[in-house]
Amino acid sequence: MCKALGVSKSGYFKWVNRPKSDRQKQHEKLAQEILQTHLEFKQRYGSVKIAKTLKKRGVKVSERTVSRIMTKNQWKSCTVKKYKATTHSKHQHPVNENVLNRQFNASKPILGNGYHLYSDQ
Repeated sequence: MCKALGVSKSGYFKWVNRPKSDRQKQHEKLAQEILQTHLEFKQRYGSVKIAKTLKKRGVKVSERTVSRIMTKNQWKSCTVKKYKATTHSKHQHPVNENVLNRQFNASKPILGNGYHLYSDQ
């Protein structure tokens, strides 16, 4: 694999075993705080609201950084649709009378083509 990538073995293993940089440590800590805030608000907050919340808590972070970390970790906000009434039952319009009067008793089951389901017609 080192040949295909054009790097030496020693360089590869040096890179693998390299200690984390201060920036990596800072981003991991920030990712933990973002995840904690994300879960605290039931995964409804996006990057903008999380950044504002963290700023209020004294954490220096930009919306773009929060967005980048959330995208990298595949954390997405789940929006909840608000209830919207689709019918208006308190109206003054005339209502048709109940012709069926909820009498749903059938003597025999009937198929859609008019024939009875059983052969004893």
